[in-house]
Amino acid sequence: MAEDSDLEKTESATPRRLQKAREEGQIVRSRELSTFALLAAGFFGVWGMSGSIGEHLQSMLRAAFTFDHAGAFETRRMMIGAGVASREGFYALLPILGFTGAAALFAPMALGGWQLSAKGLDPKFNRLNPIAGLGKMFSINGPIQLGMSLAKTLVVGVIGGTAIWNRREEILALATQPLHLALANTVHLIAVCCGMTVAGMFVVAAMDVPYQLWQFHKKLRMTKEEVKREHRESEGDPHVKGRIRQQQRAIARRRMMTNVPKADVVVTNPTHFAVALQYTDGEMRAPKVVAKGVNLVAARIREIAAENNVPLLEAPPLARALYHNVELNREIPGPLYGAVAEVLAWVYQLRRFKTEGGDVPLAPTELDVPAELDKGGVSDDEAEQEAADTLNPATNPDNDDASGASA
Repeated sequence: MAEDSDLEKTESATPRRLQKAREEGQIVRSRELSTFALLAAGFFGVWGMSGSIGEHLQSMLRAAFTFDHAGAFETRRMMIGAGVASREGFYALLPILGFTGAAALFAPMALGGWQLSAKGLDPKFNRLNPIAGLGKMFSINGPIQLGMSLAKTLVVGVIGGTAIWNRREEILALATQPLHLALANTVHLIAVCCGMTVAGMFVVAAMDVPYQLWQFHKKLRMTKEEVKREHRESEGDPHVKGRIRQQQRAIARRRMMTNVPKADVVVTNPTHFAVALQYTDGEMRAPKVVAKGVNLVAARIREIAAENNVPLLEAPPLARALYHNVELNREIPGPLYGAVAEVLAWVYQLRRFKTEGGDVPLAPTELDVPAELDKGGVSDDEAEQEAADTLNPATNPDNDDASGASA
């Protein structure tokens, strides 16, 4: 398909794609880097431990080639000698084994780090497909891998051959030297030749590592559609997230509407805003907003308040200031204490009038509301959001609110 074509995969792999590939055992690996690390470890091991290695090899050879007439016919002594020679050889090679073992463990960390994944062991029968195998052989990666192998062989062969040819006289002279001196010079020549080979492998690894990094990231490239799909899966579908937010607002509004009958007063605009206030002496430090809304929600708050005999006060500046500056279930700010105190005083007088009679208390009209708190009418975004949530049958809480509020 077109979306699977390499020509369509123009986007770099996302962090999630890289993590998924890592979990599946796909990480950057360079065999040439590992080979270079092993050779370098062996070289420095031989170079640094040449004296100890020479002593162990000398002991091994002395034990192997020292005979007496009686021991030549005893198999037991021959086995003991073979054991001694093996032990000396192991001790001679032990430092080299330690260095190379550490290099084999830590070299992969230079690129992809350690990764233990059982998915890499899962059987994949599509790898047995001969057609797919031929396709890989004749793909662009085939000539590149062949070229890298030839370059490695050529570089290492030329450097190693040159090192040996330039020291051919020293190598031939080993036969005329005493044993201890010949062994020391042999170890030295081996170390030098290994050092030259390591230098050659460094050149090969320096070419292979960038290629492996490029090949790995090229293999994991994604199409634009894959990036979009992954974004939707990780961040969530915008439509679903919007639906969830609508439901959350509806639930919050439904809960808010149940608090309207408990309010002491509802301050209105009178049409665009409605804010319900509640104050319990001894339990609250200051009055708090228990419900608020604009347009249709404000109308619903006024309706519930009227059904439950909650006083309504038309005070446009105070209603706007409360709506814009106080969140739900939060206490009013200090600059509004004076205006709200006048409103609550009127509410208490109204309650006394209903129980004891007397003159009808006059509603406060000139309330002290700081101009910086009165931010004017409702914004277009707020009005559109309120209208969308209220008119949406799935999220409109009116029916539930009516029953819940009047219960």
